[in-house]
Amino acid sequence: MTLRDRLQTLGSDLMTGPFLAVPAPMVVEIACASGPDFVCIDMEHGPISAETGENMVRATALHGIPALVRTPGVDAVAIGQALDWGAAGVLVPRVNTAADARAAVEAARFPPEGSRGAGPGRASGYGRAVLAAVERARHETIVALQIETVRAVNNLSAILAVPGVDLLFIGPGDLALGLAAAGRADELGTAIDTILAACSAAGRAAGIFAMTRDGLRPYEGRVSLGIIGSDATILVAGFDQISGN
Repeated sequence: MTLRDRLQTLGSDLMTGPFLAVPAPMVVEIACASGPDFVCIDMEHGPISAETGENMVRATALHGIPALVRTPGVDAVAIGQALDWGAAGVLVPRVNTAADARAAVEAARFPPEGSRGAGPGRASGYGRAVLAAVERARHETIVALQIETVRAVNNLSAILAVPGVDLLFIGPGDLALGLAAAGRADELGTAIDTILAACSAAGRAAGIFAMTRDGLRPYEGRVSLGIIGSDATILVAGFDQISGN
C-alpha cells in the first residue's frame, strides 16, 4: 500500500516521520534505518541544493521509505523537480488562498488534472518508462498543503474545495506567530480545531507538526500524518545531553 493509499484509508494508523534539513544523504540513511513511515526532506528551511535533494531522495530508496519534499514555496519548478527525483509527494508551504492551492496542484499533477511536464528524470527511469511513471504518479503522488497563517485559516473553505489536494498540514509554530501578531495569541488551539474539523467535514486528510511524539497525542484520531521534530532538533537534544546541558 502506498503512502497516498494509507492517507486515504479511513481509520488507518497515524503515520509519523521527521523533517530532514541537514544536506546529507548519510543523515537520511540513518533516519530511514529507524523505520519511520516516511521522511520529509525540508528544502524550505534547510540549505539543500537540487543535486543534494535528489541524492537524499535516492537514499530513502535504500530502506524503502517514502520521501516527501517540502518545497521552498508555491514554486512550480521546485515541485516538479522533487517529483522527478522520485519523491512520493510534496508538502507546499505558505498556501494562503485557493489560487495558491490550485497552483500547487497544477504543478504536481500531470494533464488533465494539472500541467506537470513528463521528463527523463529519476522517477521515469531516466526516460526508459515515462508513460508508466505518469500513470503511477496519477495514483501515488501526494499533494499536501501547509496551513500556517491567519489568512489561510480565513480562506480554509475555498482551499479545501480545490480538487487534487490530498492533505492539509498544520504548521502550528508559524500559525501561532501570525495569531500573536494579530493580537490573538490565545486562539491557536481554536484555530487548529477549526482546521481539523473542516478537513473532517470535507473528507480530507489532515496532518500536523509536533516537536515530540507526546506532542501529537492531542491530535490522535484527528490527523493521518504527523511530522515529529527534525534531524537538527534531534542533534541539538543529543549533543546537549552528552554535554550536560
